[in-house]
Amino acid sequence: MPTHVLRFWESEFKKIKPLRTPSGQRLYRRKDVELILEIKHCLYEKKFTIEGARRYLKQEKQTATDSGPIDPMSLLAEIRRELSEIRDILDSDPLG
Repeated sequence: MPTHVLRFWESEFKKIKPLRTPSGQRLYRRKDVELILEIKHCLYEKKFTIEGARRYLKQEKQTATDSGPIDPMSLLAEIRRELSEIRDILDSDPLG
């Protein structure tokens, strides 16, 4: 990714906040790189405009937070229930 593109995206997407070294070099954290890759996907592959990518990322963030935290016990219970249903299907007599 050309540096001028990254600088432009930093100005357009306020969530991209690389750390700075004392000499002024930018240090991109993992979350910055993941966001940059997501922006690249939106702009280059999905052909969104900058504003469209902003809206898409905002909507995606809201969707992720709306679902709330995942309870490991309920997730485990759901997996067990689904596996039990699969086992019942496999155990059933295919000829009726």
